[in-house]
Amino acid sequence: MPNIVVVGTQWGDEGKGKIVDLLTEQARVVVRYQGGNNAGHTLVVGGEKFIFHLIPSGILHPGTMCCLGNGVVLDPAVFLGEIDRLQSRGVKVGPENLRVSERTQVIMPYHQRLDLARERAKGAGKIGTTGRGIGPCYEDKVARRGIRVADLVDPQLLKAKLTEVLPEKNFLLEKLLGDKPFTFEEIFAPYEKFGQRLKPLMANVSIILHEAAKHGKNILFEGAQGTHLDIDHGTYPFVTSSNPVAGGAATGCGIGPKALHRVLGIVKAYTTRVGGGPFPTECLDSIGDHMVEVGQEFGSTTGRRRRCGWLDLVVLQESARLNGLTGLAITKLDVLSTLDPVRICVAYEVDGQRRDSMPPTLAELERCRPVFEDLPGWQEDISGVRRVQDLPANTRTYLKRLEELAGVPIQVVSVGPDREETIVVQNPFA
Repeated sequence: MPNIVVVGTQWGDEGKGKIVDLLTEQARVVVRYQGGNNAGHTLVVGGEKFIFHLIPSGILHPGTMCCLGNGVVLDPAVFLGEIDRLQSRGVKVGPENLRVSERTQVIMPYHQRLDLARERAKGAGKIGTTGRGIGPCYEDKVARRGIRVADLVDPQLLKAKLTEVLPEKNFLLEKLLGDKPFTFEEIFAPYEKFGQRLKPLMANVSIILHEAAKHGKNILFEGAQGTHLDIDHGTYPFVTSSNPVAGGAATGCGIGPKALHRVLGIVKAYTTRVGGGPFPTECLDSIGDHMVEVGQEFGSTTGRRRRCGWLDLVVLQESARLNGLTGLAITKLDVLSTLDPVRICVAYEVDGQRRDSMPPTLAELERCRPVFEDLPGWQEDISGVRRVQDLPANTRTYLKRLEELAGVPIQVVSVGPDREETIVVQNPFA
């Protein structure tokens, strides 16, 4: 059976957590390959809500090994707090089912403070960062001055690295951004303790994945955010600081691209976005309010209201090409119930010219106006449907048209938030 990469095809928040949870039933290893705790997955299992920020949602499945790859940036306080909360709810979490790459970069307190101070300094030009220190941590990684999980478990090495980097961070905070500097001890003492708690979970994730693949165990690669927040391929600079695209799974875990057999793209039946950046199909009216209210479009991590709009096939077609999608999973289809017509953006109009692909610059994208194709809506409650053929005729028409435009087969359809409210058209692992 194949290994599968799960990617978001829009600007994140597509509902990847539920689909990963569904597929984990057939996977022996689930690995997160990039991003940090700026991501959030909300799952409803048996009416009980679970929110994940760093730990793969596969942790709810006994017998599944969950890993954080080297492409992730780790806030130890958030990660260990997430473990504690899961354990308090009776979920088994330990070295037997959760491992962290020894090469994973660590988010330090100065990363968070720099993130927030820079965003404040930008004023109206801010990009909408979550302020979790993700970007500054990736900056230090690329500049070769980052602190990794392996460094936390060696007090002398941690001391040496912190002594080297802290003066520069304090200079930036105090002299450039007018913020409060850190003392050495207020960082060293808690992070040394974090290291001792992380030590039993630390491992070479690349070897774990290699061994799993060698023995024919299914691996599920889980990305955070979405394709159009990719640092290279997204709507730059309104992007994240890593590579959510499928190719990021290889570099973010330490496994060869030949091990990435299939790519499942998660598509919300409409489009959402958090923070700044262009959004051609955004609905600033009652339709957008309906999507927010019915879809509960508030960030799992920040609580921020998400911007909502009609499904954008220009965005989806770009994602299909960038990721090499082999299948689609449609989420939150039930939110469109009672809306009539249901609209799909099939192209853009820019300065009087039709455009069928994403423009290269923000200035041009901000001038884009959506070209819509209208389809008849449906009034029925579809949350209880478990077979495609039992969906209302207009719902099936919508899905068929979406599939035609994307050029990728639909394999999974989510018709409600609970794990059971799902239609499997074709098993992605089959």
